[in-house]
Amino acid sequence: MKFPPAFSSSRWVRNVPTLVLVGVAGVLVGSKIIQYLRNPWTRDGQVRANVVQITPRVSGPSIRLPIRDNQEVKEGDLLFQIDPRTFREKVNQARADLDNTRDELETLARQVEVARAGVKQAESVVIQEKSALRAVQAQLTDADANFRRAEELIRSGSISRKDYDDETATFRVAQARRDEGRAGVLKAERDLLQAQASLEQAISRLGAPGEQNAQLRAARAALRDAELNLEFTRVNAPLSGYITNLNLRLGSQTIANQPALALVDRNSHWIEAYFRETWVGSIQPGDQAVVTLMSYPNQPLKGEVESIGWGIAKENGSTGEFLLPNVSPTFEWIRLAQRIPVRIRVQELPQGVVLRLGSTASVLVETGSSQ
Repeated sequence: MKFPPAFSSSRWVRNVPTLVLVGVAGVLVGSKIIQYLRNPWTRDGQVRANVVQITPRVSGPSIRLPIRDNQEVKEGDLLFQIDPRTFREKVNQARADLDNTRDELETLARQVEVARAGVKQAESVVIQEKSALRAVQAQLTDADANFRRAEELIRSGSISRKDYDDETATFRVAQARRDEGRAGVLKAERDLLQAQASLEQAISRLGAPGEQNAQLRAARAALRDAELNLEFTRVNAPLSGYITNLNLRLGSQTIANQPALALVDRNSHWIEAYFRETWVGSIQPGDQAVVTLMSYPNQPLKGEVESIGWGIAKENGSTGEFLLPNVSPTFEWIRLAQRIPVRIRVQELPQGVVLRLGSTASVLVETGSSQ
């Protein structure tokens, strides 16, 4: 039996390589399809980084601007300097105020010592007056006894009228001295109270002693504040990074607490990939990822899933104009899957590859690789 020419054995032998190539291609395509179905993949990725807004603490014209746009800076490098002359004078004024405060406190301390000495003197006078009053009262007691005895004797005619008058006069003088002694004690006690009040006022004006004095601490705080403001005229880089979109110009007025320039943290880059919510369930932190940057299409990067976003902002129902809800029109027969952000950390950066904030990236996650 003879086969037709189309089915001859020699022709089959010639078609074997082609059939093998077709089979291999089918296997590769099938494996890629399986890989695509197993490993989520998205073109919606972007390079992200921390951006530090450099904000001056004081206002004033810039007199130094040693940086250029898109320049790399290191931590501590001078970014720009504000005119320090006004702040330097404020430091001098604060130092002068501190010296005046110290002088005033020394004066108040001397007044306290004087008032304290006045209190001691007043206390001594009170003691003296009371001692004198006790002596006068003793004399009055003797004079009173002599006067009463003289009254009895004059009635019996045992003494002369002159002796009686002498005892009476001595008694009256003792009474007058007693009254003067009492008045002296009262005056000395009033003087003591006034001296004590003066001492309390002096102590109140002086305040707490030593370094705890409120006036001294306030003056020192004012000096420190002025010194800090002078230091704030030099704005240094808080971390290493890249200056970008520099709009600050030499001589321009900088405003306190208003951003003057942006600094991209060189050590904070990551990839933010937005996957359909139907794929997020199979992605786990720790899964390996392959990142392909649009700027380096032939250099895939190794990455690792750090975390998965817990929420996204909604569009429908958000407040719009006139406080009315925003509602986007949708096709009733199509339900679009939401995109959930997945944070990817680049494990190794090849030589010559630079991550630029905002660059586009494609990301493939190898699910199950975290195990």
